Amino acid sequence: MLTAMPTPALRFYFDFSCPYAYVASTGIEALAQRTGAALDPRPILLGGVFRARATPQNLSETLSPAKARHNLTDIHRQAARAGVPITMPKGHPIRTVEALRALLVVGPPFMPLAHALFRAYWVDGIDLSSRAGLHRVLSEAGHDADAVLAKISDPAIKQDLRERTEEAITAGVFGVPTCVVMSDPEPQLFWGVDRLGMVERCLTGASAGSSPAVTHEPPRARVDVYFDYASPFAYLGCHRAEQLLGDSARWHPMLLGAVFKQVGMVDVPMFTLSAAKRRHTQLDLERQAAESGAPYRFPTRFPMRTVLALRVTLAARAHETREGRRLVHALFRAYWADDRDISDPAELTRIADELGLDGAGLVAAAGEPSAKQALFATTNAAVEAGVFGAPTFVVHTPTGPELFWGADRLELAVETAETNHDVALT
Repeated sequence: MLTAMPTPALRFYFDFSCPYAYVASTGIEALAQRTGAALDPRPILLGGVFRARATPQNLSETLSPAKARHNLTDIHRQAARAGVPITMPKGHPIRTVEALRALLVVGPPFMPLAHALFRAYWVDGIDLSSRAGLHRVLSEAGHDADAVLAKISDPAIKQDLRERTEEAITAGVFGVPTCVVMSDPEPQLFWGVDRLGMVERCLTGASAGSSPAVTHEPPRARVDVYFDYASPFAYLGCHRAEQLLGDSARWHPMLLGAVFKQVGMVDVPMFTLSAAKRRHTQLDLERQAAESGAPYRFPTRFPMRTVLALRVTLAARAHETREGRRLVHALFRAYWADDRDISDPAELTRIADELGLDGAGLVAAAGEPSAKQALFATTNAAVEAGVFGAPTFVVHTPTGPELFWGADRLELAVETAETNHDVALT
């Protein structure tokens, strides 16, 4: 006798104030339908989560100008990729507590009214913090707006929202959108609209490394790849970039700490994350590594001083050709897979020697003024290009350079390079 497989449960945590949650909301029901998951929408107050995690209420105000520009562009890219309209509302972020309470007053199923409220905020520019704005959305959605608004201050509704927010915090939520797949032996948490693919693969039982293969055309636009061995995301991004871009890209070693200093960022951003976000980041790195087929183990020495390794790279001109980049990828693997100390001249010598290079000669050359000046110049060039982190991919299009930050933005960068052309690939 066949036993029916249990229906997987998919929790979807959201607040109307997040543009990425809006974009995710437009596709989450279809994802659940494709995977046979039971969707469990969970409205929460993002501000309450931020208070619990000691996160600034307006994150955009904490970003460097370059990162803030990129985030705004990224929001529009994610919306375009999902095929949905988006307009940044005046006064964002706007108070959404009353809208969330109104949703709870109306009750399940939450998604029909949630869609109306998301659209009001992110498409129609309706102020959800005002009674008039909420009244309009509720009425147009077919609800008795006066009756609903009369109940949003009820103690029971306020308590319901508090309890939902506290449950999310207990579950490990630190931002939205967050999806939690209720799987054995433990729930799997995924943060961000850009992790919905992982959510889907988790729900369908796809194994690690089974992300769908995407066939790419040769890039028609020049792509600059900026990297430092100090970043695990740069390791994963460069691993994939070699496969997708190779010699069609120009590779640029840079000193990430110096970039951070110039753009006004902390030296080790990971150390500033809340405990919950740091745990998720570590898990996300493992997931990305598994999907890209890159060996990965977080090192015992972190952060790593990479100045000498970068100078060795420049002295060898290893970043300039696919053959030369064997050294680049060997240094990345040495640190992020094999836990080797790439700040140690003797270790760098051994790594280069293992590739048939003159390790001692390269380490000696890395101490020359020319190598030091080369790293100084490439780092300053990165900052001038708008780089604020690693890896960064800059695609040169007919309308100007487009910057993509993060290993998880490589596919977008490649897609942009495939559909645009500006300067000849040389």
